[in-house]
Amino acid sequence: MSGPVRVALVDDQQLVRAGFRMVIDSQPDLEVVLEAGDGAQIVRALAPDAASRSVVGQVDVVLMDVRMPTMDGLAATAAITAAATPGEPAPRIIVLTTFDLDEYVLAAIRAGASGFLLKDAPPEEMLDAIRTVHAGDAVIAPSSTRRLIEHLVTVLPAEQQAGEAGPAHAAVAELTDREREVLVHMARGRSNTEIGQDLFVAEATVKTHVGRILAKLGARDRVQAVVVAYEAGLVRPGA
Repeated sequence: MSGPVRVALVDDQQLVRAGFRMVIDSQPDLEVVLEAGDGAQIVRALAPDAASRSVVGQVDVVLMDVRMPTMDGLAATAAITAAATPGEPAPRIIVLTTFDLDEYVLAAIRAGASGFLLKDAPPEEMLDAIRTVHAGDAVIAPSSTRRLIEHLVTVLPAEQQAGEAGPAHAAVAELTDREREVLVHMARGRSNTEIGQDLFVAEATVKTHVGRILAKLGARDRVQAVVVAYEAGLVRPGA
């Protein structure tokens, strides 16, 4: 795409949206094209019907708050990703959260969100997150995101954390020893370059492994793959 990345802001606080807009619009490769004050508004705006189809094509990335009236960000994320069609994929979604309060962001990732962003993150981190998910990756590298995943995974049932038989465990069982090793490094927030250095292999080799891991796990991106790793017990909180 030759034009700027088109961003939608979803937050019930107008001042927050204004601040995000100012930061995002200051970048030549990014542009805010849509704002919404709650989840229901963004779901209506991005609905794949004839009246709003032109709007859907105008949004690449959604910054989605969690706690909002009418419809929260988790429900809105699920609705938007569920409405995606093969010829018109849903925008990629970054969930905005606070570490101590929003304990159910894991549900949004399962629904198709491409990552989290802490609300008090530096502006540069927000801009990098938008570019990262637009490029087809997921926001998983920052240490704050690793800690958040570990925190959220504590709400999983005990049998999942123990790695007992289940869909996630069966999927991970299909991985080779090397692929499991790469997945563990992914869960630690390591980039492809860093994983290559850790395992003494070329970055291109790591990319190949990551692609095979995503395919075998049926994961959309790195975030969902890491969630599967936690659910299967391959990686555990605090390990």
